[in-house]
Amino acid sequence: MPNPEFDFVPVVDRLQEQVYALIASLPLLALAIVVVALAWVIGGWLSRRALLARAVGRQNPFLSDLARTTVRWAVLLFGLLVALEILNATTLVGAVLGTAGVLGVALGFAFKDILENYLAGILLSLRQPFAPRDHVVIDGNEGLVITLNWRATILMTLDGNHLRLPNALVFRSVMLNYTRNPSRRFEFDVGIGVDDDLVRAHNIGIREMRQVAGVATTPPPRAFITALGDSNVQMRFHGWVDQRDHDFLLVKSEAIRHVKLALEAAGMDLPEPIYRVQMYGHAERPPSPPRSPAAPVAADSDAAIDTTAHTDVLSQLEDARSQTASADLLDPAAPRE
Repeated sequence: MPNPEFDFVPVVDRLQEQVYALIASLPLLALAIVVVALAWVIGGWLSRRALLARAVGRQNPFLSDLARTTVRWAVLLFGLLVALEILNATTLVGAVLGTAGVLGVALGFAFKDILENYLAGILLSLRQPFAPRDHVVIDGNEGLVITLNWRATILMTLDGNHLRLPNALVFRSVMLNYTRNPSRRFEFDVGIGVDDDLVRAHNIGIREMRQVAGVATTPPPRAFITALGDSNVQMRFHGWVDQRDHDFLLVKSEAIRHVKLALEAAGMDLPEPIYRVQMYGHAERPPSPPRSPAAPVAADSDAAIDTTAHTDVLSQLEDARSQTASADLLDPAAPRE
């Protein structure tokens, strides 16, 4: 059987053709490289323009970086398309774009949560629904805003703990902002005896609330009857607090204490709920002796309560903001939503 003989002449000819074609295309390849380099330089130059910074806002580093990166890569992509067109590689362009589209869909499903938080961070930085140090309640989570980054909103709870909320949750949740309007209303109910003068109790409570440090005069304190109970008449008192100067909970506490003591000092009955218990097979117990009226409280006891606003959590919040490594997307001077 004769040995097979291989003819290398076609292979050598094909390689020579490819080499000649490559040498012939070197000027076009050099021109394509120059176009890509120019696109990179022009993109970097455009991304550093002051006009771009003014368009997106200098105080938002996230949007500034995003705009600079978008402009640079958009110009570079345009340069790549021109370079491929120079090399007559339009087929390659379609293949690359199709592959990029499929890859983008796959990555979108794989990193859905991350992309959702990222886009929500962009929208929150544009909307600015809250500012640093704002007292907010988001989806039942209460705290002071520390910072907003590209993935999460960081709160400091009122007991000093850090709370990280995903931006997607923040964006779609109901939000309560106590800081937007510094005036905040409190209310509490007092049970008045059914035989007492309700108008007198109303006037006594309003007069005492006006004397509590921190209760605003405008709007004034108010009271009204809410319900007729089994053993008392429910009277509800309202008062307003300027949270910039006074602590909301302390002012409410003092208002309750002052009204209670004033009503007791005026001889008003503040009855407790009455229950009727029937007992069978046991001897009846003698009635309990009448309860003695409450002893008057010394007038100087009011001086021990300070209702001014406390800065315990605020000082910790400032420390947390100073230690934050990532850029804050919130601008304290930006208009609010």
